[in-house]
Amino acid sequence: MNYNETSESNRAAYSAVRDGGAGLIDLSARGRILVSGADAQMFLNGLITNDMKTLARNSWMPAAFANVQGRLIAVVRVLHREDGYLIDTEAATRDFVIKLLERFTLAGDFRVTDVSSEIATLSLQGREAAEIIASAFGRESSEIGHNEASNLKLGDGPTVTIIRATNTGEDGYHFFVETADAQRLGDLLNATGVMQVDEEVAETLRIEAGIPRFGIDMDQTTVIPEINLEEAVSDTKGCYLGQEIIVRIKHRGHVAKKLTGIVFENEHQVEKDAKIFSLDDQEIGRMTSTTFSPRLSRRIALAYLKYDYLTPGIEVKVLAQGEKTAASVVELPFVRGSWYRD
Repeated sequence: MNYNETSESNRAAYSAVRDGGAGLIDLSARGRILVSGADAQMFLNGLITNDMKTLARNSWMPAAFANVQGRLIAVVRVLHREDGYLIDTEAATRDFVIKLLERFTLAGDFRVTDVSSEIATLSLQGREAAEIIASAFGRESSEIGHNEASNLKLGDGPTVTIIRATNTGEDGYHFFVETADAQRLGDLLNATGVMQVDEEVAETLRIEAGIPRFGIDMDQTTVIPEINLEEAVSDTKGCYLGQEIIVRIKHRGHVAKKLTGIVFENEHQVEKDAKIFSLDDQEIGRMTSTTFSPRLSRRIALAYLKYDYLTPGIEVKVLAQGEKTAASVVELPFVRGSWYRD
């Protein structure tokens, strides 16, 4: 988002999320996969990086799917519902996850259903999000813990599954609702004065929050420890696909490179995969996502840097439009919003 050229509505939407209000983001393009059956927990636990045995009903956890080399297949949220386990993943990784899971459907009582078109996902982000959903669903809805999932009635209408989760660095809630009822939920939230957040603004908020996106900041060549997914990886569970490599890297102490943030000294148009150099002109990494941050008044970027250059404050140079432009390393997230202030 070029903040100097963007529309007033986009400026207002950004400000609503960052400056104490709330914004509504439609995440329905993501993939949603329901896994059910008596053997669902056992099979899933052998495939994901987190410990399914600790996932109580009406709760959720972050996790990842890896291959045998410890490389990334997908980053997901797993919700334990009454009807099974709902896996929420990016649109770009939905088919990968389905293909992986379907291999086990003949091995036991393990059923995989793509419900992406049947369930919609909306995300309410910002400091006022708790007050807004308390008004819509009752006070208890705003008291959902960070890994809890609650099923609440929308007045005399449909049941909505709500989890407390962020995709902006601000406090927030995700709503999983039948697609036929998504418009009603959106209208109810819009009636409170919530701003609609379009994809362009949502991308800026995501990058400021330091959240990687599949196909841009990570792919199937990425080793999971490179992308700051510590809370999605259990150190105590038994075997799962890719565990040997992931544990070996952890015991080694660090990865060769890792996702971090860089901030530019001046505004430049920089392309994805731009090379990054040390001050003595050694190539040390590459850029991925980039945006202009209204909060920092600087261009920022997610980037992979070699381990020795991950210390915040280190000065680097980025090759942009044939010239090397000055930047410096910063710790992620770029913006520590209300999500971190509980």
